[in-house]
Amino acid sequence: MSKMFAEERRNLILTQLQKEKRLAVKELAHSLNVSEATLRTDLNIMEEEGLLTRTHGGAVLNESTSPKNSFTERAMRNIEYKQSITNKAIELIQYKSSILLDASTTALELARKLKETDIRLTVVTNGLSTAIELKENPNINVIVLGGIARIGSMALEGLIGSAILNKINIDIMFTSASGFTVEDGLTDFNVYEVELKKQMIEKADKLVTLIDHTKIGKSSISSFATTDQIDTFITDKKLSDELTKELSSHGIKVID
Repeated sequence: MSKMFAEERRNLILTQLQKEKRLAVKELAHSLNVSEATLRTDLNIMEEEGLLTRTHGGAVLNESTSPKNSFTERAMRNIEYKQSITNKAIELIQYKSSILLDASTTALELARKLKETDIRLTVVTNGLSTAIELKENPNINVIVLGGIARIGSMALEGLIGSAILNKINIDIMFTSASGFTVEDGLTDFNVYEVELKKQMIEKADKLVTLIDHTKIGKSSISSFATTDQIDTFITDKKLSDELTKELSSHGIKVID
């Protein structure tokens, strides 16, 4: 087996945990062809990110990252934060524009608001729930990016949909993330969706980030956008003056 980057290895660990729920360090180190010390470091970092819980000799999957109920639970979690953020985000959408929505629960909340408007626009998304919401509005053209549907996920993943992206001009992409730091940018735990999001960002004229305050200062496994790629940063609570100043130094408009 060729040597893997830590990010790739940790995504494989998470994928295997989602299948088996519990893993032993010894067997996992052998299957990934790494030392047990390296694997313990990976597991400790992943535990700090809330992806798993360390046990004697191994690790178990946290229920919050289980594919069985993660999307439904996340859609209901911190709903007041999502509503605050999307109330601000919808003001940025202009008549007859073309926007990209990722498959996040915050983007789904924005789609629910757009569903109730009479605005004419085109929405491109890899989110199944988002597409289902928006198709009920006859004024909105919905384009779904193709991809792989996985158990428990409402995102179409992989790069199959990239061919569609090459044929569409996008004004704004709205995206959320599992975490944000100035150093790491926007991060998520799903490497399959991350690769598509990178291409989505490249196609958009502007990138608008929808991040509630609980995710700021946290990093997950995979980075899909650098801080310098963000044009507008929308959150639900007032940022510290220090962070606002730092984001502004990167040319980012802050809406809090």
